[in-house]
Amino acid sequence: MLFGFGFIAYVQRESLTIAAVRMMPELQLSQLQMGWIEQAFVLGYAIFQLPGGILGQRWGARWTLTSMGLLAFIAMALTALAPQLLLGPALFMLLLALQLLLGVAQGAIFPVSNGVFEGWFPPQRWALVQGLQTMGLGLGAAATPPLIASIMGQVGWQQALWWSSLPALLLIGLWAWYGRNRPSEHRSVTSGELALVAEVEMDQVAARIDRRQLWHTLIDRNVLLLAISYMCMNYVFYMLSNWCFLYLVQELHFSELSSGWLATAPPLAAAAGAGAGGVITAGLFQRYGSRRGLRLLPLIGLPAGGVLLLLAVHADNPYWAIGALAACFGCVELSEGSFWAASMTVGRSNTMIVGGLMNTGGNLGGIIGIPIVAALTGHGDWNLAFLIGAGCAFASAAAWLFIDASQSVSAAAPLAQP
Repeated sequence: MLFGFGFIAYVQRESLTIAAVRMMPELQLSQLQMGWIEQAFVLGYAIFQLPGGILGQRWGARWTLTSMGLLAFIAMALTALAPQLLLGPALFMLLLALQLLLGVAQGAIFPVSNGVFEGWFPPQRWALVQGLQTMGLGLGAAATPPLIASIMGQVGWQQALWWSSLPALLLIGLWAWYGRNRPSEHRSVTSGELALVAEVEMDQVAARIDRRQLWHTLIDRNVLLLAISYMCMNYVFYMLSNWCFLYLVQELHFSELSSGWLATAPPLAAAAGAGAGGVITAGLFQRYGSRRGLRLLPLIGLPAGGVLLLLAVHADNPYWAIGALAACFGCVELSEGSFWAASMTVGRSNTMIVGGLMNTGGNLGGIIGIPIVAALTGHGDWNLAFLIGAGCAFASAAAWLFIDASQSVSAAAPLAQP
């Protein structure tokens, strides 16, 4: 079900980036204005990461994801209806507000998922399940371009946004009925399964955190380094996930429908990279412990992604450029399991909060990067946007040289020795 929440979240957030190609001429929006609308989502998403983690630890994952999922659905439904309600500058402001609301609603998903994974799986499987959920994000992002482009071609962008949002209601209802915060709360969990996660069950979620504890978490060296590294990595992530479709149309001169299908290549590669990275990192964790085991893939995959971005910039053949971008996204996403598993080994009883803090840093990469990419690409300078991305990938890898994921910020002992 958490795989499903990740999948639907990325269908919701990516839908607008595909619909933008029709929205801009129909609603008389400039590319820079479209960039600000997308920026509003990232701003709301980043702002609510830490509050979402705190809310998840207080309310529990079951009701937090149910309420936030319904709020996200409402934001998407109103986005489709917005042109019937307002016009001109008022419409632009309404679209900004709705994307801000969507970002706030989705802000709790991954910090809360972090806490669910911590409670429901033994530590040796944390990187694996994180990689699998991130695989859902990539598959959602991959499904969105052809889905939205096809529906948009038949009935327009508003209907495309509306119909693609409806499946969320089924998942939200299923989660509200079946989901539970901890294994011990679920009637179907056996005693043998409880024994498997006994170590984690003993490390109870901190439902309340005082200011001193929160400040101690905020200034922890490993938490800060994870946030900085994730921020740099997410410049590349947001650039490829938000702007790939327009890059194919504007720079490589493919048609809308062709771009819709070709734009699936990078997120599919990202999904494969995240899934493979979770499997590999889980094995490295078991063999080398949390400190070295979680560090290895980021030190390999992130620099490789930077090199591939540079190759994409200088590719003469457009299909080679698409291939390089897809390979880049796959290499970058190899590290997702490491990032999120490290937030769990560092966070322990405050896993949702540490995940929220790390993802706040990650989304600063989008807040900083989206206007930069919008401004540069609005003048046709795609190459410089990619060069900046390559530098961010190298910087993200460098931060991992100083991250020690075996050191918990809570009172719990480190999970594994280096």
